[in-house]
Amino acid sequence: MVRGLEKADNYSHVYQSIAEDIFEKFISKSRVIGLGSGLTVSSILKHMKRLGESRDIKFVTTSLQIKNSAQAIGLNMIDESYIPDIDFVLDGADQVDSHFNMIKGGGGALLREKIVISAAKSFAIVGHSTKFVDRFTIPIPVEVHPFARNFVLNELIRFGGTPKLRMLDKGYPFVTENGNIIYDTSITSFQEMHETELKIKTIPGVMEVGIFTKCADAYYVINQNDTFTILNSSNTR
Repeated sequence: MVRGLEKADNYSHVYQSIAEDIFEKFISKSRVIGLGSGLTVSSILKHMKRLGESRDIKFVTTSLQIKNSAQAIGLNMIDESYIPDIDFVLDGADQVDSHFNMIKGGGGALLREKIVISAAKSFAIVGHSTKFVDRFTIPIPVEVHPFARNFVLNELIRFGGTPKLRMLDKGYPFVTENGNIIYDTSITSFQEMHETELKIKTIPGVMEVGIFTKCADAYYVINQNDTFTILNSSNTR
């Protein structure tokens, strides 16, 4: 089952308000925008009606799902050769801990999302309040080349993790748009997040790890009462 694909909800008003705020603070000042993946990003895009009129703004997408959403509202799409020029990235997260580390990759786009966020001059994360936690409580997605699946499986276990191959409902392995598989890996005792990320990435065959330690410029927290709060890494949670 693919984790992180939330059910459609009734947050239309707050999505509209967040979309307007992000447009004024970030997108209106940018020329190349990177788009993460997931239902939250898609929902925000649908409420940015002015984007389709802004032909000078170009967009790089990280998945077919978000590309379809962007094309549906007439955005000016460009390819990955523009990644070094990205000014701003809009994305979501599966969880954000008290130090603003993130777990991402529930939709399987962690490799491409890590690339665009690393390249971007600034980025913002949008997520429901339930995703902002003290400590991570969900597995870490690890994207793996299929040739290395057994080797990486053993190495993750040796590292102290409990990896589980991500499967589709029909019983087939989930395959990313890059042609790789994903081990959703539970780790009971987290070390420093950046160190954990680097240790897993050094395993030959690991393409990317769903731990994101780069802090966003803004975190838009959707509250239960149809309002939102803006945090940044200088806030104490």
